[in-house]
Amino acid sequence: MATKPQELKIDIERIGTVSAMLTRPDHARACYVLAHGAGADMRHSFMERVAAGLAERGIATFRFNFPYMEEKKGRPDQPAVAHAAIRAAVAEAARLCPGVKLVAGGKSFGGRMTSQAQSKAPLQGVKGLAFLGFPLHADKKPSSERAEHLAAIAIPMLFLQGTRDGLADLGYLKPVVEKLGAKATLHEIEAGDHSFAVLKKSGRTNDEALAEVLDALAAWIDALA
Repeated sequence: MATKPQELKIDIERIGTVSAMLTRPDHARACYVLAHGAGADMRHSFMERVAAGLAERGIATFRFNFPYMEEKKGRPDQPAVAHAAIRAAVAEAARLCPGVKLVAGGKSFGGRMTSQAQSKAPLQGVKGLAFLGFPLHADKKPSSERAEHLAAIAIPMLFLQGTRDGLADLGYLKPVVEKLGAKATLHEIEAGDHSFAVLKKSGRTNDEALAEVLDALAAWIDALA
């Protein structure tokens, strides 16, 4: 039976209120605070599939909109606003899911903003960060400058990346992960793009590729101290 998401609102201090959704299966053993990407909100089909798939694996998800998406503005929020939204979401997830392991991160922009927030001041109670396609650089403009703040993060990090991801050239990402040492793990999705969609000639479906992503994420969460 599918787990029905709970519709919520969260208040971001001095900024305003945004929509949120908690998908919590019975006996959830962890909760993933899942931030959306730059171009689509928390209800995007990718976010829905991640939340449903993790629920099947016994993991709750707490999704939320960044203020710009809530207000239907085209341009993403300034980092300070995004960081405040993430902190409010983490606090609310911890309140609603007491006693379970808390992890944070998200899709592309959402994951990068979460890592920036963590690098400035630890997110309360968060045991690890998981990135669903970390946007290391602009499309087809390889660089690793966006990863410089990751060195300031002390908790474990998981990078789930498609090998065809135009926003994360693995020739640049692999050295970043290696430099971070034991706290960072890279899991490559063969033939996956920035959203883990695969080519037909890969011999598998998009659903199968996403299942690999979710299996890897669930296993990593379970291995966290």
